[in-house]
Amino acid sequence: MSIASTTGASAQETPADGVPGPAQDPYIWLEEARSPEALDWVAKENARTLAAFEADPRYAKLKADALAIFDSNDRIPFVSFRPDGLYNFWQDKANPKGVLRRTSLESYRTDAPEWEVVLDVDALAKAEGKEWVYQGSTCLPPAQNKCMIALSDGGEDATIMREFDMATKAFVEGGFVLDQKSQGGVQWIDADTLLVGRSFGEGTLTESEYPFTSRVWKRGTPITAAEEIFRGEPSDVWAGATLLRDNKGTIHARTAFRGISFHESLNYVWKDGKWLELDIPKKAGLYGIVDGHLLISTDEDWATDGQTFPADSLIAVNLEEWKANPNGAKKTLVWAPGERQTKQGGAVTGSSLFVALLDNVVGKVLQFNFEGGKWVSKPVPLPDNATLGIAASSDETDQIMYTVSGFLEPTTLYYTDGTAPPAVLKTSPAYFDPAGMEVEQHEATSKDGTKIPYFIVKPKGMKADGSTATLLTGYGGFQVPRLPAYLGSTGKLWVENGGAYVLANLRGGGEFGPQWHQTAIRENKQRTWDDFIAVGEDLVKRGFTSPEHLGIQGGSQGGLLVGTFFTQRPDLLNAAIVQIPLFDMLRYHLIGRGASWIGEYGDPRIPEQRAWIEGYSPYQKIVAGVDYPAPFLWASTADDRTHPAHARKGAAKLKELGQPYYYFEDTTGGHSGGVDNDQRAKLQALQFIYLMQRLMGPTPAAGE
Repeated sequence: MSIASTTGASAQETPADGVPGPAQDPYIWLEEARSPEALDWVAKENARTLAAFEADPRYAKLKADALAIFDSNDRIPFVSFRPDGLYNFWQDKANPKGVLRRTSLESYRTDAPEWEVVLDVDALAKAEGKEWVYQGSTCLPPAQNKCMIALSDGGEDATIMREFDMATKAFVEGGFVLDQKSQGGVQWIDADTLLVGRSFGEGTLTESEYPFTSRVWKRGTPITAAEEIFRGEPSDVWAGATLLRDNKGTIHARTAFRGISFHESLNYVWKDGKWLELDIPKKAGLYGIVDGHLLISTDEDWATDGQTFPADSLIAVNLEEWKANPNGAKKTLVWAPGERQTKQGGAVTGSSLFVALLDNVVGKVLQFNFEGGKWVSKPVPLPDNATLGIAASSDETDQIMYTVSGFLEPTTLYYTDGTAPPAVLKTSPAYFDPAGMEVEQHEATSKDGTKIPYFIVKPKGMKADGSTATLLTGYGGFQVPRLPAYLGSTGKLWVENGGAYVLANLRGGGEFGPQWHQTAIRENKQRTWDDFIAVGEDLVKRGFTSPEHLGIQGGSQGGLLVGTFFTQRPDLLNAAIVQIPLFDMLRYHLIGRGASWIGEYGDPRIPEQRAWIEGYSPYQKIVAGVDYPAPFLWASTADDRTHPAHARKGAAKLKELGQPYYYFEDTTGGHSGGVDNDQRAKLQALQFIYLMQRLMGPTPAAGE
């Protein structure tokens, strides 16, 4: 059944909820991802765009340069720790779909590790005639030999799952198989029992198309006979049961959650034969177990037991006390953010908790332990003024790896076994020449007076005469930060060719913690768009660039960001790359998994909230009589998250009005855009050719 046919609107009536139906939207037919009519439209659009860009004499070199970077055999093979070795998933020219492989730490330390292939996805796809994309594995601790491998067809978020034996390197004959593609996953209870949270047929998915029930599945029984142990509500974003395990693999409790919005959950624990709701904030969750304590993270202030824990804090309760009395256990502060600080992720090793932080958009890592009856922390000695991350950690030992990078500094991998400070283990090669480049940080003033920081990577000594081709990018949503990271292909294809690159840290993102995000959602989402426009204005004001030479780029929520900029301020731009976007915000809850994001944007079916969204929805804001900067919209047919309909409809609307535009759609790739390195290189080359043509002037003549 098509999305259009579920709206309840005929061609003659206006929907009661105000959501556009066929009478108001002539392009709803493009919401059918794989209908013959839609795919024919895509093929024609692709042919036109490829003709415009692949014919450019610069295209072949750009694609070759990008592919050389993506296929480089000397790039860092990032790993995960398992008891039987270090595991890595690797894609290159010989293995476009990739191989799951393992090696020893001793071998990994060398320049040429000896890898043992565990699963060859290319061979599997060829044997089965599928476009399999490896989506990870879930394994039974502590040995982690029994695993459920997740595979998607063409890069969709939805997967199938099969039992795999890491010791024999083969799928288990007669083992667990979930062959109906679905969102959700599994956890191992023991060697013969799985906790499954996936689609179980009609009536088991939410409006957002995520599972809301969980079952216990015994080996040798059909999944239809699995016992349901938890059920949320169809109105939830998602819901399910999970296992509270420590780093030794011991299960301490069964817990569950109901995601009542994208950012809010009700949490439960199985206690005395029933599900007990936990007395924690809706914007809080269980963080992990360390040193005999259960940690809780909160994204809002939490007043409890006569004390108030600020948003973004980590709070601890004694694990055994919590198991005996989940809502009465004494709570102790582990960490609270300072001004302009926020935590970015964590890991638990054999004896410590490690938390990666942002401090004014600069990375730090702290190590925590419970000693002498209190929590103590110390900074991990890593380079200053860099973006830091925790790359891998061991559950059994104190081994841990960190990444260190910057715009112009290739990623470096640090390692320690816990007995000495972290030391360099591997360094990524340089993919472009940074000698003539420099990085600066500036601030723009948004419409309401808020200072919005941004980074610019530009040629040294660049004249402030507005002549530099400049690419501005950002995100600004879902509390996700955009951080300085090695530019890689962007450095090679764009900055090395004379362009400037700008990264904006917008409200709605996660650069400065939960409040930075929550101040720009729902009725205040326009603040994110204002911030991005303010950075563009500031770039022009400082003479870094001019409207003739300014382009913007963003994907997913960032695609919506770009759409709002070029529809609200088309005079400020000459190029706009709209990647895998949200675009029709009055129907987004009906397209892909859009209903899950109502907590971020609001619900178009509610008049008050629809009014917020109508103020900026790019699809509706494309109107006659305005000159837009010939945007380049691209999507993936296999994207089951935001769905290609958003980009398709934006292009169709521009075409209707006689506006110049470009459209490209990859038939595979999913929401990440590209499932192999050749696809990724092609997408990079298409985008940078577009930017060069729009911002750097005409195609150079032969010999120039």
